[in-house]
Amino acid sequence: MSSPQPVSIRPPKLEEVKKENNPYYELLQTQRDAFNTRGIPSVERRIESLNTLGKAISDNSEEIIAAVQADFGHRSSVETIASEVLGVLGEIKATKGKIKKWAKPVKPALGGLPGGRMIFQPKGVIGIMGAWNYPVQLVMSPLIGVLGAGNHAMIKPPDVTPRTSDIIKSLIEKNFDESYIAVVTGDVQSAIHFSELPFDHLVYTGNTEIGRRVMMAAAKNLTPVTLEMGGKSPVIIHDSFPVDKAIKRLIPGKSMNAGQTCIAPDYVLINDNRVPEFVNSFKEAATKRYPTIADNENITWIVNERHHRRLLDIIDDAKEKGAEVIQVNPKQETIPEGSRVIPLTVITNVSDDMRCMQEELFGPILPVKGVKSADEALSYVKDRPRPLALYYFDSDKKRGEQIMNSTISGGACVNDAMLHIANLNMPFGGTGESGLGHYHGYDGFLEFSHKKSIQFSSPRFSPSNFLAGPYPKRAYGLLRRVVRFLG
Repeated sequence: MSSPQPVSIRPPKLEEVKKENNPYYELLQTQRDAFNTRGIPSVERRIESLNTLGKAISDNSEEIIAAVQADFGHRSSVETIASEVLGVLGEIKATKGKIKKWAKPVKPALGGLPGGRMIFQPKGVIGIMGAWNYPVQLVMSPLIGVLGAGNHAMIKPPDVTPRTSDIIKSLIEKNFDESYIAVVTGDVQSAIHFSELPFDHLVYTGNTEIGRRVMMAAAKNLTPVTLEMGGKSPVIIHDSFPVDKAIKRLIPGKSMNAGQTCIAPDYVLINDNRVPEFVNSFKEAATKRYPTIADNENITWIVNERHHRRLLDIIDDAKEKGAEVIQVNPKQETIPEGSRVIPLTVITNVSDDMRCMQEELFGPILPVKGVKSADEALSYVKDRPRPLALYYFDSDKKRGEQIMNSTISGGACVNDAMLHIANLNMPFGGTGESGLGHYHGYDGFLEFSHKKSIQFSSPRFSPSNFLAGPYPKRAYGLLRRVVRFLG
């Protein structure tokens, strides 16, 4: 019987990655060599890079809008310019104004040894894998933090939106050397190769299942990751809060980008006896916003036929299992063939075995589950994977604060939906299955920086003289007294 062979868990070196025919090895090596040669960039150089990025996006804004429109089949131009252009430019401006403050060395709090200092250094070359639902913003937002922290970047835009990916690649190549910022495009296999590279940090935005695979690939290289994923973000409406007011604040989250947003409200928990009121108010509010459905320029399409078919199958599954499906189509229009429009849809009488209560919806569909009490609603949420967002509606401010303190989610809103992501001074990220790590503003700077501790000692004296023998006879007794004092 032969002896078992040892199993190597050593991460592959760059040379080994090359031998495995990874097409992006040379580019990573080029960026790493450039980073090591150029050294840590000054704050002024980082601001210059962000200025260049902002101008490139502004100058190409019409091309960006047209590309996103072409990839989606139809997408509201207002939604695109707001989310993909203005949102990014606003984040660039906010970051430029604060980098100098963020990058300053920090002295630790009093109580330790004198002479301590913490500095923030770039990690090196950071990989960014974007998502298709906001194909510009979900690449550029982490890139802003990456550049603000002084790193180099390699970007893999989503293959689902190829025209937008080509625009991103073009504007980056025209304005930056590939040894500093580079964009690679391609299919699923390209994304696999990209995730297998030994970056100094890897950012992934997308669904949880792919996120697991990305994390496994990164783990082979001990590459730290930021995972921005999703899940089912619940809505709880307390009996004290007006239903019509809650719906007016929820509908934008289900209609913007046709609900194809990672923090979109995914399902509603409300008292059983208020479900009919919810349905009627929803129909009324949705009708006011979208009196017509077919050829309405304000309604974004589902991104492609595969995702469109998935949503239709989810609706059919609910019907087959006894749910009531209400689609808000005020004029009962026929959706033109080839159009991927789905009207705002409410599903009631839902059960947990339905796909609409198991899968992240990523569409303009809103299941409504009746409960007996707010406590039952909270238990339901706590028994499930921690969501990316939680939305709680309550007229009692103190009770709202108690709910926020007693539940765990990536982010949350009280008496509103999705607005927490708009505050660039707060971190954005998930927890558990909804994500790992944060970015936006200062938290993005920290996420993509190495926080380095440094201890400066005097040339004349060092406390380390006391760390080795021979120890004084009274040393142990003195230390025992300190133990009693601290205990």
